[in-house]
Amino acid sequence: MTDPLPDPLPNRLPDPLPDPLPNRLPDPLPDRLCVNPRSPYYNAELLERGIGIRFNGTERTNVEEYCVSEGWIKVPAGKALDRRGNPLTFKYSGSVEPYLRAPEES
Repeated sequence: MTDPLPDPLPNRLPDPLPDPLPNRLPDPLPDRLCVNPRSPYYNAELLERGIGIRFNGTERTNVEEYCVSEGWIKVPAGKALDRRGNPLTFKYSGSVEPYLRAPEES
């Protein structure tokens, strides 16, 4: 009688699109990071590699701790220390963007 029409959508997945940035590293940065070794959010490998923080579009170099999902950073309050010798910190809320710094050439 009549021939069936060919299936316009074959039963196979399409080929994946090529990665537009093949040399890009996956995003290994944690949601929260602290420079204090006693903190559960401390990560020595990342801190040695170099982490940069953009807070509300401005690069900050004195960040003690950050949390991307909650949108805050902690910065030291001058030279003041608490009774355990840790710096007193201010907590600021806003847009937090961590990034890996480029390796410094000697």
